[in-house]
Amino acid sequence: MKRVLTTVFKGMGMGAADAVPGVSGGTIALIVGIYQELIETIKRFGPHAVTVWRREGVGAAIAYLNLGFLAPLVLGILISLVTVAHLVTWLMQRHELLLNAFFFGLVLASVWAVWRQVGHWRWRYLSPVLLGAMVAIYLPTLLPDMSQAGNGVLFLAGAIAISAMLIPGVSGSFLLLVMGLYATVMNGIKSADVTLIAVFGAGCAVGLFTFSRLLSWLLRHHHGVTLMSIAGFILGSLPQLWPWRQLASYRMDADGAAVPLAYQYHSPWDYTAYTGEASHWLLATCLIGLGIALVAWLGERKPG
Repeated sequence: MKRVLTTVFKGMGMGAADAVPGVSGGTIALIVGIYQELIETIKRFGPHAVTVWRREGVGAAIAYLNLGFLAPLVLGILISLVTVAHLVTWLMQRHELLLNAFFFGLVLASVWAVWRQVGHWRWRYLSPVLLGAMVAIYLPTLLPDMSQAGNGVLFLAGAIAISAMLIPGVSGSFLLLVMGLYATVMNGIKSADVTLIAVFGAGCAVGLFTFSRLLSWLLRHHHGVTLMSIAGFILGSLPQLWPWRQLASYRMDADGAAVPLAYQYHSPWDYTAYTGEASHWLLATCLIGLGIALVAWLGERKPG
């Protein structure tokens, strides 16, 4: 029962993170020590699971699909979507700087969580770190505005977003925002738009089961290089969470929501002079420290 409750809380953390553009649920999975188990579990959904069920029965299929882990995790994510995620989105609207500060510390410290799994540095890891960082930085600029597109593109957007959520450091929510679909998807979920949820959900399912197999293969055959690429993704995502930033340019999507294109980054001491808004530098710095401390504490509780 303790493991079930712990997994539910981990799922709630993933759900809350996925609600914030710039934060990946995969990052939370990595921090709390369930990332590789999650990838391997998702990968098992496929034709072979049906074969196990037919040959060995329901109990064997449940064990093969690791539902004792996945069911409470998904339950936690769903609970978060109707509870914690609403709080997080409210905080994004009212206290974005402070929320970003906390997640900045959390995501920054998650690089250390990756490093602990690799164990030692090799110069050949430099290239995947740099490549991962560049992909995280420039991927959003390569995605087109899809806000006027139909169900086919909505399906594709679901596959892209869910694949991104599996990669620590790449935010599926942020990619939806860049594609001009974040407001459309969130409003569709809140209003229970069955057609939108079905099309977007089908895209998510295809992306999830396809990309999880690729990640599983990479982690098994190129473990160190893959983890260091993930470290690069995480480092490349940090500018999206820098608390003292100012929107420099944007475009409007079909729903009238602003889609950020570029930011100006300031120091905590210059932020007020440039924006006229309070920097809250002391509280924000404390929240960055809290995020780092939380990752360190979780790392000590979940070694390796």
